[in-house]
Amino acid sequence: MNLPSSPLNRTEWNAELYDLKHGFVSQYGTDLLELLQPKTGDRILDLGCGTGYLAQQIANAGAEVIGVDQSVAMITQARQSYPHLTFQVKDGEKLDFYEQFDKVFSNAALHWMKAAENVIEGIFKSLKPGGLFVAEFGGKGNVQQIIQACYHSIESAGYPVDITLNPWYFPSISEYTTLLEQRGFEVDLAQLFDRPTPLEDGENGLKNWIFMFGNRLFMKIPQEAQERILADIETQLSPQLYQEGTWFADYKRIRIRAQKLG
Repeated sequence: MNLPSSPLNRTEWNAELYDLKHGFVSQYGTDLLELLQPKTGDRILDLGCGTGYLAQQIANAGAEVIGVDQSVAMITQARQSYPHLTFQVKDGEKLDFYEQFDKVFSNAALHWMKAAENVIEGIFKSLKPGGLFVAEFGGKGNVQQIIQACYHSIESAGYPVDITLNPWYFPSISEYTTLLEQRGFEVDLAQLFDRPTPLEDGENGLKNWIFMFGNRLFMKIPQEAQERILADIETQLSPQLYQEGTWFADYKRIRIRAQKLG
């Protein structure tokens, strides 16, 4: 098993690897646009836009879109791929828009923003009165098997598990809808569902997924130990998540549609 050229404990996104090996993230967001129903005249914020694929789909429907992401690498890639669109580097926990958008859209991003109340506050303020919020992200139980296998393998290799390095926020439906309603949203759709997701690149799929998304779990692990830890993770998970040459991630997704009251 050959690791990518840089260690797992990096802190910035690899935008090229994201587009090359993890295109499923954007592809699964395409049907979410049916809930958003972008149209000519809409001004839409794409929160956590990544490399810009879905922002382009929104623009294709005739809407004006601004994509924001905390990652400089992602925004750089988005600007290169879609130079006719507007992209900005912004922290989703510190949005500074005020009633500028008819709709806020977010796909596979909110689970990276652990200060959920701050995010919801920023979304609320960004929307015009009556504005629509549509999102999908990891929910309670998302990639639970992968996370537990990582913890087990790290411990087995003799390293302490630091749960504060877990970068994700995976709420239940009741938890998240309560936060929305307390801030002044009316939620008319809230779903939690399983989505076993095939990972690209065959037998390297799980390793690439961990390198792309779970690298922070390994921030205190020496690079020379990472190879055998990853091999142990694969051994643990292959009976459940490896089928006919393809790895699957045990995704559970929350899908939300809510309207700003007032």
